Amino acid sequence: MEGIVLTMATHNNRIVDHGLAGLQHVFVSNVWLDPIYVAAAAGLSLNLSTNLVNTIFIVSGLVTLTQVTRLARLPIIQGPSAAFDALMINAGRAGQLASASGSILASALIIFLLSVTGLINKLVRLLTPAITGTLIFLVGVSLSSFTLSEFLGGYPGDKHFSSPTTLVLSISTSAIVILLSIFGKGFWKRFSFLIALVVGDVLSVAMGRVDYSVLAAKSWFGLPHLLPYGALNFNWTMFLTFFVAYLVAVVEAVGVYEAASDVMKEDISPRRIQNGLIGESAGSILSSLFGGFPTTAFAQNVGILKLTGNVSRIPVVIAGVLFVILGFVPKIGAFLAITPSPVIGGIFLPAATTLIMTGFNILKKTPSTNANNMIIGLSIVLAIALPNYATGWHGAVGQLLSNTILIGAISAITLQFVLVNLPQMINKLRR
Repeated sequence: MEGIVLTMATHNNRIVDHGLAGLQHVFVSNVWLDPIYVAAAAGLSLNLSTNLVNTIFIVSGLVTLTQVTRLARLPIIQGPSAAFDALMINAGRAGQLASASGSILASALIIFLLSVTGLINKLVRLLTPAITGTLIFLVGVSLSSFTLSEFLGGYPGDKHFSSPTTLVLSISTSAIVILLSIFGKGFWKRFSFLIALVVGDVLSVAMGRVDYSVLAAKSWFGLPHLLPYGALNFNWTMFLTFFVAYLVAVVEAVGVYEAASDVMKEDISPRRIQNGLIGESAGSILSSLFGGFPTTAFAQNVGILKLTGNVSRIPVVIAGVLFVILGFVPKIGAFLAITPSPVIGGIFLPAATTLIMTGFNILKKTPSTNANNMIIGLSIVLAIALPNYATGWHGAVGQLLSNTILIGAISAITLQFVLVNLPQMINKLRR
């Protein structure tokens, strides 16, 4: 009898552990952040903003569930791709969100067909460790830029920028994650992010940094609307821009798959990668019809896997279910979204650091040749430096050059072809 009681207690403890780990994934993924940021920057109405958030939550949850259980079978969270933030904001300001949705739908359909037919595997085979390692490194760099603005409370001139309360919140939150991840054991290590979040939120309330007024405008139940921006339009210029961004999202997703499999210490087959891209593109098709934007694998959650050591897929399943629930209950989603930016920055900082180191680890697998060194070095230099000069460029070129991940992916793939693949093809013809 005593053995049965102990078994039940252990089982209950596992359920609690998985539930808390799933909640931790939800908070750290910050799936709500992109749609809220895009909606605010694009000047969308409350109805359209709510619809965008609902759609992103539901699609992210559905794709996460299908990915983790049947397709890629990796403990990865799916969410809105940041590669489309600037494109969606510009489309919203120009009143062209219907064209943006049409471009996303067309891009996702192409990737879906390439994935279903297996042709996408030919693209994936071209993604050497030099490319994927560089991209994961740049994802970490890109995330760190956003993270630092959250960490410091915005930019110089903003109300709470680098204020004492802001720094107390961000430094405390980040310190808890780092110390518990490195020195913590058991519960404290597994839930370092969630513990830091709770402490950060409690401090925020005590310091008067939480604004509950936004909750009043949110309803308890909501459904996303079909074609909220009107009938879909097609614009060639916009489509090409979105398609390039989508290709970058594909490369980024493959890098995240490999990073997750590296953390789990297992090889991921081309078939699982293909399945994962089928799921992502199908989710993006659904998202475009309800006013959302493409979903992709979230890199920051790979950082959780590495720092906490919890690589089980069960918490990710729980997170997927929670996303779907949040999509139908806008008030709860809004409650999560009121977490102050310094707390978000404090949590994201260690995650961004982990991504950068994961990129380094993948790059270690690359043979040290002059060509590979140039691919890696030049891609990183261009990706970091070029966006600083993109402010004076307008249209599609300006959108491309302002995105670190876009520049890095295009540079790495182009250099790989010019410096490695093309010479190999020429040498074969000469024989």
